[in-house]
This record gives sequence, C-alpha cells and structure tokens, in this order.
Amino acid sequence: MATIQDISASAAINILSVLGFLMGFAFLRLQPVNDRVYFAKWYRKGIRESPRSTGAVKNIVNLDWKTYVMFWTWMPAALRMPEPELTDHAGLDSVAYIRIYLLGLKIFVPIAILAFAVLVPVNWTGNTLDKNRDLTYSDIDKLSISNVPSGSLRFVAHVIMAYLFTFWTCYVLYKEYEIVTIKRVRFIAAEKRRPDQFTVLVRSIPPDTDESVSEHVEHFFCVNHPGHYLQHQVIYNANQLAMLVEELNSLRNWLTYYETCYQRNPKTRPTTKTGKWGLYGKTVDAIDFHKAEIERVLKEEAAEREKVMSDPKSIVPAAFVSFRSRWGAAVCAQTQQSRDPVLWVTEWAPEPRDVYWDNLAIPYVQLAVNRLIIAVAMFFLTFFFMIPIAFVQSLASIDGIERVFPFLKPVIEMDRLKPVIQGFLPGIALKIFMAVLPLILMAMSKIEGHTSLSTLDRRTAGKYHFFILVNVFFGSIVTGAAFQQLHKFINQSASEIPKTVGVAIPMKATFFITYIMVDGWSGIAVEVLRVVPLILFHLKNTFLVKTDKDREQATDPGCITFHITEPRAQLYFLLGLVYAAVTPLILPFIISYFAFSYTIYRHQIINVYDQKYETAAAFWPDVHRRIITGLMISQILLLGLLSTKTIGKSIPLILLILPVLTFWFHHFCKGRFESAFLKFPLQEATIKDTLERATDPKLNLKAYLQDAYVHPVFKGVDMEEPPTVEEEDKSSIVSTKRTTNRTSQSNSRSTSSSLRPEIVDESPPSV
Repeated sequence: MATIQDISASAAINILSVLGFLMGFAFLRLQPVNDRVYFAKWYRKGIRESPRSTGAVKNIVNLDWKTYVMFWTWMPAALRMPEPELTDHAGLDSVAYIRIYLLGLKIFVPIAILAFAVLVPVNWTGNTLDKNRDLTYSDIDKLSISNVPSGSLRFVAHVIMAYLFTFWTCYVLYKEYEIVTIKRVRFIAAEKRRPDQFTVLVRSIPPDTDESVSEHVEHFFCVNHPGHYLQHQVIYNANQLAMLVEELNSLRNWLTYYETCYQRNPKTRPTTKTGKWGLYGKTVDAIDFHKAEIERVLKEEAAEREKVMSDPKSIVPAAFVSFRSRWGAAVCAQTQQSRDPVLWVTEWAPEPRDVYWDNLAIPYVQLAVNRLIIAVAMFFLTFFFMIPIAFVQSLASIDGIERVFPFLKPVIEMDRLKPVIQGFLPGIALKIFMAVLPLILMAMSKIEGHTSLSTLDRRTAGKYHFFILVNVFFGSIVTGAAFQQLHKFINQSASEIPKTVGVAIPMKATFFITYIMVDGWSGIAVEVLRVVPLILFHLKNTFLVKTDKDREQATDPGCITFHITEPRAQLYFLLGLVYAAVTPLILPFIISYFAFSYTIYRHQIINVYDQKYETAAAFWPDVHRRIITGLMISQILLLGLLSTKTIGKSIPLILLILPVLTFWFHHFCKGRFESAFLKFPLQEATIKDTLERATDPKLNLKAYLQDAYVHPVFKGVDMEEPPTVEEEDKSSIVSTKRTTNRTSQSNSRSTSSSLRPEIVDESPPSV
C-alpha cells in the first residue's frame, strides 16, 4: 500500500527523469549534427537544409550560447501553429489525434475543479478509516469515498457529482464529435485529387472457366457500371518476390557498408562469416561474398518475377477497379454488386501508400476462418496474461520481494529505499512487462487479413484497448483488492466480503497514480528525445552514408504509433472517469498527462513525424466509443460501490439511470455523425467531379491512375510485359472468351454491345 511518502518519492523520481529527458532533448536538438533527426519533417518537405558553416566544429556542435539560454522556446513554438495551418502541414489524421489529448483536458479540468471543491472535503471529514483498524490504508485513502461512513447522507454529493460529471462528459464528447465531423467534411471537400477517390477494391471475384480474372472483371464492370468503369489492375501474389527484393536491398546495403570501410582503410579487406547475419560459419572476404550473394538473389528474383507474370495461379481473385468519376466509384464502393452478398465484394480502396500488399493475396473466404482463430487466440491471450501480470505485481511490492527473496529484507526495509520501491517499482514493472504486447497484437491483426495500414492500426488499437481494460484496469483492481485485504477476507463472514471489496477498490488508486507517473510522464518525455532513431541515424551516417540522398534515406522520421498511444490515452480517460467520484486525487496526475502529451505530440507532428497514410480522421468514432465505454464502466462501478454502503435502495436506483442515458447518447451520436466517417456522400462526389471538369477539362484520368495500384515490386523495373491491363480501345465489344449459351451470358453480351459507345467515349459522363 503506497503512502504519501511513497507517492512523493515516485513523483520526485519521475519529475527528475522528465526534466533530464527534456534537458537532454533541448541540448541535442540544437546540435547541427542532429538536425535531421529532430526536424525530419522539414527535410522531407524540402524546406530545411543541412546546416552549413565555415569550420568542421560548427557543423557538429552549436557554439551560439544565446540558443542555449532560450532552449525552452520549443514548447510555446509547438503550441503556436494554428490548427488550419497544422492541418495543411501534417494532415487531418494528425490534428484529430492531438485533439484526443485536448479532449482529455476539456473533460477533466472542470471535473477536477468540481471534485476538489465538493468531494474532497466531503471525503476528508468522513473519518471512517481512522475508526476501522482492520483495514490497510494510507493517508491518501482518507480523500477517497472509502472514508465516508456507510449509510451517510454524504453519498448524495457523490451521486450529484456523478450526474454532473456524466452530463459534462457527454456534452464535451458531442461538441468534439461535431467539430471533428465538420473538419473531416471540409478536409475531404478541399482535398486534392487522389487515386483512391476514383478506385474501389473488389474481392471475392468468382472463378470462371471461360475467362481469366482480368477478363471477368472487365466484363462484369462494363456491364454493371456502363459509362463509369475506366480500367482495373489485377492483384498478383507477389509476396515471395517482395521478400527477395527486400533481401536484395539488404545485401546491397551491406555491400555499400563494406565498400565504404575498404575505401577508408584500403590496407585491410573487410571479412564476414557465411552464416546468418555473419554470426557463424566460414570467414570470407565480405565484398566478394556479398557480390556473389547479390548475383544469386538476382537470378532467384528474375525467376520468381517470371513465374508471377506467367503463372495464372499467381493472380489473386481481387482487383483495384478505377472509375471515370468519384461519383461512379462512390456508387460502386457503397452498394452490393451481386445477388450473392459474398461475391464481388467492394470497398473503398486505400490510398496507394496505405495498402498492405501482403494481405491482398489472402483468399476472401479464408478471412472468416482467420478472424475466428484470432478471436479465440485473443481471448486466451487476454485472460491468461492476467496470471503473469498478477504475479509481477505481487513481486513489485515490499511484501512480495521479501516473500520471494527473504535475504533482501535488510536492504529493502531501509527508510530511504522503501519509498522508492513502493512508489516506483509497481508502475515500472507493469510498463516493462507489457512492452512486447503491441508487437503481438499487430501480428494478430495482420493474420486477420486487413488490407490497409490504417485498418491494421485501428484494429490493433481495439485489441490493445480491450487488453488494457481487462488486464491493467480490472486485473489490477481485482488482484489488488484480493491481496491487500487477504487477512480481512479470511477472518470475516461471507456477508461482509462485498463491503470489504467496496472499500478496497478505491484504495487501488495509489497504484494507478504511480503508473501514470511512470507511463504518462516519463514515457512521454522519452518520446520527444528519440533515442533509438538518433542512434540509428548516426550509425548509418557513419558507416553507410556517402551522398545527400543516402543521408536522407538514413533518416527515419517515424509516425504516430496510433495502435499503442491511443489505447494508452483511453486508459487515462477510464481512470479519470472511474476515480473522479471515488478518489479525486488522481485527477491532477491525469490532467498533467494530457497537457504534457498534447504539447509533446504537437511538437513531434510539426517537426518530426511523417504519416504513412491519411484517412481524414476515420478513427474518431472508435475514440468516441471507447470513452463512452469508460464512462459506462465508471457509472456501473460507482453503482456497485454505493450498493455496499447500506444507504438504502433509492440512491443506487437513481444511479442506474445514468448507464441507460449514456447508452442512448452513444446511439444518438452514432446516428448523427458516424455515417460521415464511413460513407462518401454522392452530393459531395458530384460537386468535386463538376469542379474538376471545369478547372481541368483536359485531365487524362486514365494516365493518372495507370500505375497508382501497381505492386511496389513491379515499379521502377523494366519489364517487357508490365502487370497492368489495358482495358479500353481494344474492341467495340466487351472482351470475353465465353463459349456457353447461357441466357444470362447472352444478355450480358447484348447489353455490353449496346452500351459500348458510352464506354469508348473518353469524356466524363454527366452525373
């Protein structure tokens, strides 16, 4: 049980850590040699150039003492850029992401003021814990609802505050949903032309014995979308080829490295071992070995490329289909194409840089099986992971360490060391134990078969949020209540156990306070320091970089790790909503997390991050839904807690209304706003098409879309037969190899023949 002394020790350690990280960042960012790491985005945009000055020392170290005096100016600079300018600079995804932290401030600052003005005095003057000698508690718990005696009318204040907190949270959520929706609509309306605006991903293409996949796609869309279909790109299973290309690039990088080493020291030829990663095997000349390996992989790549291009089995029953207008693409993407809903399944194509090519080769019918397997695996991972977490947390305390390592008792019982262990160790232990989890969850999302990087991030974030909810929140509360009050459970009647649990659950707030300081303070400060990218850049710059282009490629700006940071923010929303009416002391720590994160991520988005994709804040409904889930959990937990306080049946029944109202509010917002994040209005598509025809009447849309969705391994490579399919101007009749006389096929041919003049016409149709 952490005391005020333990919390103070943890706060001191984490504040010193944060200050150390920020001072290190303030110093490192001013050095010219680190400029590409801490201002990577400006280099990608071509606005910033490498610092140039006379003298080698000035190219490495900043000798201007005035800049060190003003080292703190990066914080106000991060807050100064207006949001419209930030949207143009970084995109709406980035702006919507940092608004998550702004939303946390909007919700919890007024709630904290109310809670400290009303609930803290009510709890402090309850004087219940001082009279109960059987419970383990600290002075912090005297500020919680546990200090209010059972049956007291003081609980009316908690009920009233619960209503006020709920209404305020719902109001802020509604306004923020409305703001983000308006921003999304305006962003899409002002967005420049992109290939995904005209393209649809078609999956589950049925096999046809008379036509190839490419011919089948052309025939189907010429018949069913006459006048709007433009062209298509069949999808190849090039995963093995992509692996060979990746291996080839790696070998070339190593060859460049060894050649650079040899140029710097011509007297000694570099050597390596023939085993994996050069760790074992026969020692050979590194340059000759890698040249031979490159020749070998080049032959394998050429053979695999030929196989992919010539083998019909390499073509996946899926395709990217492009249309002459946004209107035509919107109609196709948002409607059912076949009588059988599992055939010719269409969805909006991701933007080309957002496509996750590996999963496009997964057969559509296999996706349901994959997702069932992952759902079962997720269940076992979530609930069985609670066992090691509970074990680690049981060790992350004075009693746990003494029980497992009794010989350390004289050391950890020292007055100066004990507060550090009690206030710092539990949070850091849980943080370290969960570090590898996002990698596991991302791998599970990839197995599910999602076809875009943005969808992978959102699905992984959903899994991570569920995991945190079950293991970190509920797991910590249950194990904390059980272990801390174990003696009380054993020596009391069964009817008294719910009361003990009701008192013990609020006491877990001390653990979450220490966790917030470790994860929410120090963890965010590490983010701005960019230790790993800094080290990797200098290693590459030292050994591999020979030209400015090499130096640009060595700089990894990174991007927002949405699948990790958004669920982490949701945990703090949950903690704030749960403990606002129970232990308000946690609120200042949560507010400081949101304020600090808002500043740090704003700076990173402006100066560093280069997003891999742009979805126009498509993830916001998920953010809204998870906060609503946290709000309902807080209401149910408060209802259960008050039911143990023998205050009569009326007050719990009054609280029962809150989850119902919150659930209704969620469905109201879903009906009011969510469609704007899932569908593209035909009216908006028509407006954009009309404006484009007026401003750029000579646009060759076919040439613009020709190579947009070609697999990356086929780009930039000279091939006699590139994997693109010409779809127009071949014949006045739809190309088909059908020989059967089925009525539907005859009708399709006649329909296609009558409609072909509209298809041949290159001018966009009126809509």
